[in-house]
Amino acid sequence: MRKLIAFDDDTFDKLKQLARDRMATFQELADEAFADLLKKHGIPIDLRDALRKSAARAKEPARPAKARKSRAR
Repeated sequence: MRKLIAFDDDTFDKLKQLARDRMATFQELADEAFADLLKKHGIPIDLRDALRKSAARAKEPARPAKARKSRAR
């Protein structure tokens, strides 16, 4: 799937140089950046990651519901 993303010229030049320095493609830089962003926000990147997170949640003990305070009037 192709999507367009606009960069100012200076940013694009720096990204191209970074790709050259790392001997990577621009696409590889973009993949890494978006994977890091998803990870930062706790969103699974692929099915394996989603299953791993689901299994980890299943192993956690259930949290007790907080008792609601009743207000006497």
